[in-house]
Amino acid sequence: MLSHIFGLFINPKKEWHAIHDSACSVTKCYLSYVLILAAIPPVSGYFGTTLFGWQFGARDAVKLSPDSALMIAVAYYVVMLVGVFTIGAMIQWMGKTYGTDQPLSRTVTLAAYTATPLFLVGVFELVPILWLNFLVGLPALGYTVVLLYTGLPIMMGISEDKGFLFSSAVLAVGLVALVCMMVATAILWGYGFAPQFVD
Repeated sequence: MLSHIFGLFINPKKEWHAIHDSACSVTKCYLSYVLILAAIPPVSGYFGTTLFGWQFGARDAVKLSPDSALMIAVAYYVVMLVGVFTIGAMIQWMGKTYGTDQPLSRTVTLAAYTATPLFLVGVFELVPILWLNFLVGLPALGYTVVLLYTGLPIMMGISEDKGFLFSSAVLAVGLVALVCMMVATAILWGYGFAPQFVD
């Protein structure tokens, strides 16, 4: 499954057809793809925040304690694993509205491959510089949207017109989920789960 990564960046439409034609169960998708790629951002973030720390302007870098960074990295990883499955399940559920009924394995695969740029750009969390992370993160987010709009009609077997509307609905739900996660994070920090910093 990792062999599809290069094609998604070179010729995404052709690669989506190849992904559609390859049979992949939810378990296989996770074991051979999601578990591997989803580990890139939390592992990079752990080492970036404990070894180098965040730097704002001319101030000294702010580092997280190893225990605190580990807790955040594990939570980050779990949220991504759950997020891919949840988005896949949501795509399957919404499919009937757009005249398609695909198996969960296909919709989870769609969600997993769509998230590829966000997984890969996580390597930049090794260097936790705010402007750099923003500079590389924004195009990765943009290309994730491109992959969604390109891949959804192919994977779901619907017309491009329906695919555009369907993709827009998925994008809207994804943005709502992101806001909910941010709110949940703020609430947890208020209840004593805030990160611990190293002086």
